[in-house]
Amino acid sequence: MKEEQRAMPFKKTLLLLTISLVTFLTACNSGSTEEKIHGHLEEAVTIEADFEKHQNEITDLEKKEQELYSEIIDLSSEEFDEIKQASQEATEIIDERTDKIELEKESIEASQDEFEKTDQLIDKLEDEKAQDKGKEMYDVMMERYKSYDNLYEAYTKSLKLEKELYTMLQKEDVEQEDLTNHISKINDSYEKVLEINKKFNKETIKYNELKKEFYDAADIKVEYEDTEQNEDKSDGDKREEDEEEASTSSEDK
Repeated sequence: MKEEQRAMPFKKTLLLLTISLVTFLTACNSGSTEEKIHGHLEEAVTIEADFEKHQNEITDLEKKEQELYSEIIDLSSEEFDEIKQASQEATEIIDERTDKIELEKESIEASQDEFEKTDQLIDKLEDEKAQDKGKEMYDVMMERYKSYDNLYEAYTKSLKLEKELYTMLQKEDVEQEDLTNHISKINDSYEKVLEINKKFNKETIKYNELKKEFYDAADIKVEYEDTEQNEDKSDGDKREEDEEEASTSSEDK
């Protein structure tokens, strides 16, 4: 089992970008439509702070599970007790990841509920350019939320497949062919996760750009960090490179 399993790639990491926060300075008029829109947009960002926290926790759990998987594939079939113990620990981590992804989803849903409050307000904007930019921004953000729903579905499916794998590994008479086929299913599942992950990140970056353009068009005075947009773009590029590197290293196993 040891030598054959080293040829099996396994595990990808979920890496999601978050929307950016900007500081409100002044609006055209106190209590104006523009100011109300700004309030809802930035409250949505604040709500997603929990989303970012859960993301970090999920990533840490993924790393711990990857370490256990690496231990398992380095064990021989004669070390079944150790394989069983590591598989049980990995199963517990999957349960923790499942709990965290549910909390993450709750954060995104709460963010969406807040963001959707801008829909009718954007329609009330008197400036046509600001209204058009606001609608474009709104549509991109709603696509981002849709991408997250797809990502959640794909990721939870992958978690289920992983848990099934560790259950299989706890059976001493499990066939190598069955393990190979199941790991292939997991890898296919995570390829889909990565594909949706990249789409989500691109939509996040696009939204951050459009929000800035909307604030400019609506003459909403806000304060930006000088490197804010560049950091978002470089972070996205770096994460995509990390994903490709993770995929390559997995194939070397």
